[in-house]
Amino acid sequence: MNTLQTHIDHYLTYCRYQKRLDEKTLKAYRIDLTQFLSQISCSAPEEINSTIIEDFIVILHQHYKPKTVKRKIASLKALFHYFEYRELIERNPFHKIQVRFREPVILPKTIPLHTVETFLSTIYKQHADARTNYQQKNALRDIAVIELLFATGMRISELCALKVNDVNLYDKNVLIYGKGAKERRIQIGNDDVVRALEEYRKAFEESIQKCGHFFVNQTGRPLSDQSVRRMINKYTALAAIKQHITPHMFRHTFATSLLEADVDIRYIQEMLGHSSINVTEIYTHVAMAKQRDILVTKHPRKDFRV
Repeated sequence: MNTLQTHIDHYLTYCRYQKRLDEKTLKAYRIDLTQFLSQISCSAPEEINSTIIEDFIVILHQHYKPKTVKRKIASLKALFHYFEYRELIERNPFHKIQVRFREPVILPKTIPLHTVETFLSTIYKQHADARTNYQQKNALRDIAVIELLFATGMRISELCALKVNDVNLYDKNVLIYGKGAKERRIQIGNDDVVRALEEYRKAFEESIQKCGHFFVNQTGRPLSDQSVRRMINKYTALAAIKQHITPHMFRHTFATSLLEADVDIRYIQEMLGHSSINVTEIYTHVAMAKQRDILVTKHPRKDFRV
């Protein structure tokens, strides 16, 4: 009998019901720990030593990018912290392991503002040119989705999870449930966005009330993130935009645009729902890249002939 597998199952149950981790985190833990289990021949927690873990880390580095390796190691560390807490092991093998490696800084990909404008104009035109009620309602919902993504910088998962009462159009704000079940409330600062959301809600009122989610598809079910991705691909093609656009890029564009407008980074951190300022600071790299572009192309020294 593999008691290690049993203890991992108990740990995942502990994560679900006591740590209250969300489904995506639990899924990632399960994948990472199953992979670890498949790479070792141990059948009990106390059999695992630092050498076994170090050999596994070498394998990870051979197959994955640093960010993924870092996540998988974190999953493993959390497991052994649990083993230690439950007194299933006398010594935590991670205490003898120093894991340090430089993660490459990958700048968030943003959408040029003129492209966002073109993208939105294309959806509004689709709505204006709609020949059937079905097409009109679809376009109306698509407008509401993109306007809200760009207006608030929320994650696509957060948008699809919005319930009816989370969107307060009277007070012009949205209650968002982020990672780790953390709540944050974001104001909708643009009246055109509020009007778009009001029109959408009016058109889908019956389906919204039955479903309970704010965003619904044509069959009355909650809108999925895959549906939003397909919708974005559709309008990207219709607008003849060559750049590949993802839902998360609206979030990046939201944050970068505010930073370039001299908004304090701590306000941006709060709006994005980041638990650490270090995560938000990635956008300062993008702002610096913009600054470099401005100074190269706009500074008058470029025209001097000396």
